[in-house]
Amino acid sequence: MDSRMKKVLAAGALAAGTAAAVAALKGADPHLVRCQDGWALVSTHRIEGTPVRVMRQGGVWQSATYLGDAWAEPVFAYYRAFDAIFSASPAFEAASGHAIAHALMIGGGGFAWPKHALTEHADLSLTVVEHDPATIACARRWFYLDRLEREAGERLSVICADGRAFLEEADARFDAILNDAFTGALPVRSLATVEAARAMKAHLVPGGLYAANVVSEDEGEDVSFLRDCVATLEEVFAHVAVLPAEDETYGGEDNYLVVATDAALALPDAIPFDEEFLGTILEDEG
Repeated sequence: MDSRMKKVLAAGALAAGTAAAVAALKGADPHLVRCQDGWALVSTHRIEGTPVRVMRQGGVWQSATYLGDAWAEPVFAYYRAFDAIFSASPAFEAASGHAIAHALMIGGGGFAWPKHALTEHADLSLTVVEHDPATIACARRWFYLDRLEREAGERLSVICADGRAFLEEADARFDAILNDAFTGALPVRSLATVEAARAMKAHLVPGGLYAANVVSEDEGEDVSFLRDCVATLEEVFAHVAVLPAEDETYGGEDNYLVVATDAALALPDAIPFDEEFLGTILEDEG
């Protein structure tokens, strides 16, 4: 079956939601899950001989996990880019006396980075805010969130809430905040405005870091949202950097990690930009 036919069958399954269409898909144990943002398709495939379970929503792979012993290893390269928070700001470590120890992640999905981070960093505690209870249930059933909760214990807190609402209501402060919230291929705009950036900063300890995953459009040709995000964050934070996070194996679009902080940044792989690169400062609608 060629790739074009797979896409046709997948689209038909999501539109009709019929068992017959789902059974026609290549890949083990396909399941349709009704989420707040539409249908999600969970299926397991062999990619270069390795079994990978995938959550597909809005026409894109929303999350993925290896099976078996590699359950906590990130499939997508951009998840590893989030690890930059552990070395991005020596100034933060000098002032606080410790590396990033208490972090918030907005957008849980299949909990790919939380699995990786909590198994690699024994001193890390992580709060994950995911707005959709069906997505959380899906992650527990098919993406090892249940195992992570058992192994991480009190170091992991899973909260079902809207990310922006959580920021406006919570009192906690974090060493780092990570934003990986998407609806299909589209970023959540309410978390990208200047008002949201101020809310992020209000929940960071002095010198804390904010990191956001930003995706291009038109197969990497359109980076207008990236330009807008950088311009918006520069209104709020003293330092903003852009890191490349392309995924040559799985990425149809280019991923970038945007890091912002009031402390000095040390990111040798950052992409230089000038004033002409900056886009439009995003503001809340209405």
